[in-house]
Amino acid sequence: MNTERDVPDDEEDRDRDHLSAVDDGCGCTEIWEHLADQRSDE
Repeated sequence: MNTERDVPDDEEDRDRDHLSAVDDGCGCTEIWEHLADQRSDE
């Protein structure tokens, strides 16, 4: 999937890797919690 910026698919996939464990259709709160958990693990 390319965006208006015409970014190569592999680069776009790499940009979204941090969200790979988030279920499709989840809301902002679930995404925020997932990202916060990742930060605390670092």
